[in-house]
Amino acid sequence: MKNINKIKLKQKKSLSANDYFDGIKKGNRAILSKAITLTESSNLKHQKIAEELIELCLPYSGNSVRIGVTGVPGVGKSTFIEALGSYLIDQKSKKVAVLAIDPSSKKNQGSILGDKTRMNKLSVNENAFIRPSPSSGTLGGVAKATRETTVLCEAAGYDTILIETVGVGQSEIEVKSMVDFFLLLMLAGAGDELQGIKRGIMEIADAVIINKADHDNINNAKMAVREYKNALHLFPANSNEWIPKVELCSAIEDKNIDNVWAIVESFINQTKLNNSFIENRKGQAKFWLEHTINSSLMNQFYNDDKVKELLIKLEANVSEGKISPFKAAKELLSTFKS
Repeated sequence: MKNINKIKLKQKKSLSANDYFDGIKKGNRAILSKAITLTESSNLKHQKIAEELIELCLPYSGNSVRIGVTGVPGVGKSTFIEALGSYLIDQKSKKVAVLAIDPSSKKNQGSILGDKTRMNKLSVNENAFIRPSPSSGTLGGVAKATRETTVLCEAAGYDTILIETVGVGQSEIEVKSMVDFFLLLMLAGAGDELQGIKRGIMEIADAVIINKADHDNINNAKMAVREYKNALHLFPANSNEWIPKVELCSAIEDKNIDNVWAIVESFINQTKLNNSFIENRKGQAKFWLEHTINSSLMNQFYNDDKVKELLIKLEANVSEGKISPFKAAKELLSTFKS
């Protein structure tokens, strides 16, 4: 009985940054999951440990290929990612981490977190790690700590990171700031979908993949390929000299998944040769710095006692039209800086 109690006490003992780091380096997926939860926490104690952990892991990160996957609802993102992940593990001996972002409820901040159940085959593979995380209302279609999670997964030895975003939207352009290759999944029947796609998403896509090219849908899929190729020619050339590719596949039938990966490899090889790969990574690190500064300032601002007190009063005055939002904001910022 005493031994059992000792074990329980040991389990309850909070881990240090070094403990997390040792577990991550050994490939312990349970420790990796806990470490990611730590980075997502708003608890100040957790944040401090997470910061220390990121510093420890950073020298062991950066050696993966980071791929963002987005697309319209119902396009089959999870099925596609499972097919691609399984192909990379089985045929290319890769270790794959999937960061699947679930949309959070605006009412209660809850999320479905169902990607593990949708990726049955991949979730039980010892060379795969699937982490569903709530977006928690974060713009950009990604979770709050996606960049930090990427660093942790790379330190754990995962050489391919697949980031599945919430869906297509103008705000998801932020995803581009954390991946090497941005893949847009689309459905056949292209004409109507072309009108509905935001120009910004099309402009940043490195490849457009027409999924569900199977059964009676193959001719429609081939037509969609032609239409998307024509559409992409209308956009300005990329600074990295890459010409976006259009391909079709059937994730559910595992067709053309190898061709999709060949496009990714071609992109990585070309951008590494002309140095745009490393320049993109440097730009992303700078963006991460700016994003972290903005987030830290916002947290400090809203947690300031004087700001909290004044904010209640000014919110009421703004809603009743007694003061403009601009003047209220100026007063709050002056109070914060004083």
